[in-house]
Amino acid sequence: MSSVDAQEAAPKATSSFSPKQPPTDGAAATDGGAESERQRERFIPVTRFALLDRLTAPSAWPSGQSRDARRFFRYLDHWRRQQYNARLNELEETYEPFSPDSDLLMARKFTPAERMLMQKGVLDGMAQILKQANYINIDPSDVELILTRDSAYNLDLHVDLDAFEELLLFYRGASTKREQQRRWHKFFLKEEFEIPIFQRLFVLFKLKPFETRVREVMQAKKLSRKEAERAIKRTRSGLPPEVHQDNIYMKLFKKIPRSDLEMIFPNTKVHFRLFDKLRLGATAGGGLGIGAFGAAGKIALLATNPIAAAGALFGLGGIAIRQAFAFMNQKQRYMVVMSQNLYFHSMADNRGVMLKLAARAAEEDVKEEMLLYSVLAKEPARRQDLAEIDVAIEHYLSTSFGVSVNFDIPDALERLIADGLVTERSDGTLYTLSPRDAALHIDRKWDAFLDELPEPVSAEGLKFESSPTDTSV
Repeated sequence: MSSVDAQEAAPKATSSFSPKQPPTDGAAATDGGAESERQRERFIPVTRFALLDRLTAPSAWPSGQSRDARRFFRYLDHWRRQQYNARLNELEETYEPFSPDSDLLMARKFTPAERMLMQKGVLDGMAQILKQANYINIDPSDVELILTRDSAYNLDLHVDLDAFEELLLFYRGASTKREQQRRWHKFFLKEEFEIPIFQRLFVLFKLKPFETRVREVMQAKKLSRKEAERAIKRTRSGLPPEVHQDNIYMKLFKKIPRSDLEMIFPNTKVHFRLFDKLRLGATAGGGLGIGAFGAAGKIALLATNPIAAAGALFGLGGIAIRQAFAFMNQKQRYMVVMSQNLYFHSMADNRGVMLKLAARAAEEDVKEEMLLYSVLAKEPARRQDLAEIDVAIEHYLSTSFGVSVNFDIPDALERLIADGLVTERSDGTLYTLSPRDAALHIDRKWDAFLDELPEPVSAEGLKFESSPTDTSV
């Protein structure tokens, strides 16, 4: 960022951050009322580097403090990331018996009770990281959102959610993208339209054990055990061979159309659309009808000319086979479309997902803390002022970066207090260390960090809550 840009941005940083100053009419319009409030997310779509440059502009701080503020924010960034690294190490150890990608020797054995405890730890740990990364949970029971009929890629997708023992769905960035498509009712001219998408989509799933699923099908469909086993085997035969019921799978996607959410699951089935059924049915019926009509006369000559009759039957069979191949080719085209789109939407799998999300969670925490600290360090504030400070920060992000954010002030304040950077006094006053003192405070915490690490625990003593030094979650 140039010095000129910094000087231009600095007045906004100072004026917009005054908790005593209400947002302007323009800011209120940007918020868009109650409907916009429901749509706004806590995710701050600005890099921490851009925010750091803007918040530490020389004219945004009293004389000489901007350099100290920049130093402190850099320390805070590294400190928060180290906190998440420590938590990630614990989570990776818990995930070890469920990882489908490990090429290492599994030297430890776990009892079913230990596995259940560790499985819960993986789910709880990932849910906490996702929430800190400002992802939003999708309730799998919300069939109206997940199992939609309209498809951005003209696919008719179906998925059986009952096949999963564990299922987590989180998204971040509900927005739209513009696409072009030829429409038959527009004489196949290209039409531009908007597709609702999730900028980021996370899914975690684990299949139900075979025996559990068999019992469920027996009870739900009143089948015998043999019939239920046959049904489950037939259903799971379509799964990729790598998918095993003992593993926990995690996937991270980008720019997934909300109407095609089903295609991220391993047990997705592609069905023919009504238009394709009618088209293929008409083609097949017409072809077979004409072939049968032409063959009928020749079959009548069976007694006088058996060779002609055999040729007629052979031709009719060829038409039937050709129509069957047409159905198979159309379904193959569906699968190719789905595979190609998943290829370009996929970002990471399993352990890679954990690493990406932990880094994102740390960045979101740091951005929130930098914003809040920049207010509290410049003027006295009390807990009852937090609502006004929240509005001021949201207004600052709107006027400075053009983004509408539902700022999470309680979470950021809790972390600053836990790390000793902000102290709440008995009268509700929030005392904040100066940038110089705050940097020295983080320096001292770094010195003591390794000495305070908890000892590794066995599976019997697994604990999934934050460690004594982990104040970021």
